[in-house]
Amino acid sequence: MGRKIAAAVAGVILAVILVAVVERIGHLVYPLPADIDVTNTEELRAYVKTLPVGALLFVLLAWLAGTFGGGLLASFIARDNFRLYTGIVGGLVLLGTAINLVVIPHPLWFSMLSVLAIIATTYLTREVARRTLTPATE
Repeated sequence: MGRKIAAAVAGVILAVILVAVVERIGHLVYPLPADIDVTNTEELRAYVKTLPVGALLFVLLAWLAGTFGGGLLASFIARDNFRLYTGIVGGLVLLGTAINLVVIPHPLWFSMLSVLAIIATTYLTREVARRTLTPATE
């Protein structure tokens, strides 16, 4: 039981780390203006409306990297029930994404793409885990 809990926790922690790292890289490529107050939701909302597509794609890449990497790690540690562990990680990334999209409205196309891509990546991660972590039977 402890291994299963550790698998889920480790997967979620890695997902958060991957999201933060990829978003940080995105901020290096597309820096925030020096005068923006990131604690001011209204300023962030106005800023997001001006973002180039590349900056938004970095955010999406961060969410997908977290979903994939965290789900794969959780599956690797658990070694079974890949649907559950990829679902836990993917579900929590999706929840975080939904909260982000509500608090800071993004373009509709980006919101829709993000939700669909996270769901697809969760499924893809489960398939990768199933095919690579399950011992082959002869």
